[in-house]
Amino acid sequence: MLKSFRILSLLEGVSFLVILFITMPSKYAFDNGMPNKVIGMAHGFLFLGYVVMAIMMKPVLKWNNKTLAIVLLCSIIPFGTFWMDKKYLRPLA
Repeated sequence: MLKSFRILSLLEGVSFLVILFITMPSKYAFDNGMPNKVIGMAHGFLFLGYVVMAIMMKPVLKWNNKTLAIVLLCSIIPFGTFWMDKKYLRPLA
C-alpha cells in the first residue's frame, strides 16, 4: 500500500506541475484549451485518489491529525508531494 501511495503522489505532483507550467500557459498564450482539459481531468482523478489514499494511510503509518493535514496540504502546493514523499514516505520504504 505504501508503494502505491508513493506512485500516486508522484503522478499527482507531476500532473499538477504539467498543468501549471505547460497546459495553463498554452491555454492562455496560444488559446489552446484542449490539453488543459485532458490533463486537468486526469489530475482531478489523481488528486481525489491522493486524498483518499492519504486518509487510508493515516492509521497504517500512525499519523496524527497534524501530519495528515500536512500531507493533504502538500497536494495543493507545487512540488509539495515530492517534499512529502521525501519527508514522510521514503524513510519507510
